[in-house]
Amino acid sequence: MRVAVTGGTGFIGSALVKGLLGRGDEVWIVTRSAESVKQRHARLQVITWKQLEESPDRLEGTEAIVNLAGESIDQRWTDAAKERVFQSRLTAASRIATLVSALKSKPRIVVNASGVSYYGTSLTETFDERSPQRVVDFLSSVVAKWEEAADRIPVERMVKLRAGLLIDNGGGAFPKMVLPYRLFSGGRIGSGKQWIPWIHLEDMIRLILFSLDNERISGPVNAVSPEPVTSDEFGRAIGRAMKRPHWFPVPAFLMKALFGEMAVLLLEGQKALPTTALDAGFQFRFPDVDSAMRDLVGN
Repeated sequence: MRVAVTGGTGFIGSALVKGLLGRGDEVWIVTRSAESVKQRHARLQVITWKQLEESPDRLEGTEAIVNLAGESIDQRWTDAAKERVFQSRLTAASRIATLVSALKSKPRIVVNASGVSYYGTSLTETFDERSPQRVVDFLSSVVAKWEEAADRIPVERMVKLRAGLLIDNGGGAFPKMVLPYRLFSGGRIGSGKQWIPWIHLEDMIRLILFSLDNERISGPVNAVSPEPVTSDEFGRAIGRAMKRPHWFPVPAFLMKALFGEMAVLLLEGQKALPTTALDAGFQFRFPDVDSAMRDLVGN
């Protein structure tokens, strides 16, 4: 399969490119700067957005596009940062819509990144892909506009991958969450009752590949493990795997003082389930938090 990946130099994108090449696909990384691509492979090509705008036909014959482009949310949410997060996602989706419209041979599928923030936050409700959208904060508003932009891409099969907290030692929020346990000071964050819809990076990549290959997958897909846990349970699992105590509570007001509005990522959440993936036959390699923690931080 010939696959174009936007955001292919990022945390998830780099792992996806490796997975695609590993199974024999031809990969085109679409990026702002060709110099940012460090991977080298006989089946790997690099093209810039500017080159695509000038010659979109260079991607003729592309069978699939995976759009992972967007400014990282792992930063303090100043007004300027929030605007970058918002505009980067809308711009990428708009560029892909323009590209697909220009191609004579359209890709069969676009997998567009999204987030479980689509459902808003709750301590008591359970959400799957049939649950309604609720705009309650910055992230849910970004996801709402992001998916609207993705829906304007003229493609036969659109998959909107609503991701939860991605856990891996190589990047994202997880290494920061583990650090207190390394220092024997891990514990409950806020009330500890907030839900964490998480997914292991390996399962995230496998789910993207599964979505590319499986014609039954279309529309929203929750990229989360089948066993969500509360924040307190998540921390206890880290402690068990590392043989460290889970005892030092961090109050919500301190998190807000340290991280500002971004603290919502750790203080609020949703119990989201991957109903669409499970119904299509996808099998998680790390379905429960203890197996994931043993793999990532277990002694």
